[in-house]
Amino acid sequence: QVQLVESGGGLVQAGGSLTLSCAASGSIFSIYAMGWYRQAPGKLRELVAAISSGGSTKYADSVKGRFTISRDNAKNTVFLQMNSLKPEDTAVYYCSQGHGGSYFSGFGSWGQGTQVTVSS
Repeated sequence: QVQLVESGGGLVQAGGSLTLSCAASGSIFSIYAMGWYRQAPGKLRELVAAISSGGSTKYADSVKGRFTISRDNAKNTVFLQMNSLKPEDTAVYYCSQGHGGSYFSGFGSWGQGTQVTVSS
């Protein structure tokens, strides 16, 4: 069973940047799509960014042009570079592994989450 461990969250001022990392173990990382979700207090968990096994990416409209998802298959790690952060980006960010190589196959396994807080 895959284990996902996120890191890199913290407190940052609006306009600042953070890079989240998610280290995976227990699965053949390179064959699965990976995603970053977030959940703000009182809101549903939403998909922020996803990357397929082949490197195709997709983003939520709210983060396009500001966030970049990438993966390093040699290190079994997926990253989320977040620039021009806004207070509305404040949430717990979760890493997730897809059910297959495409991000259209849905996501299942989850990490424990990392808190990102953006102050105005």
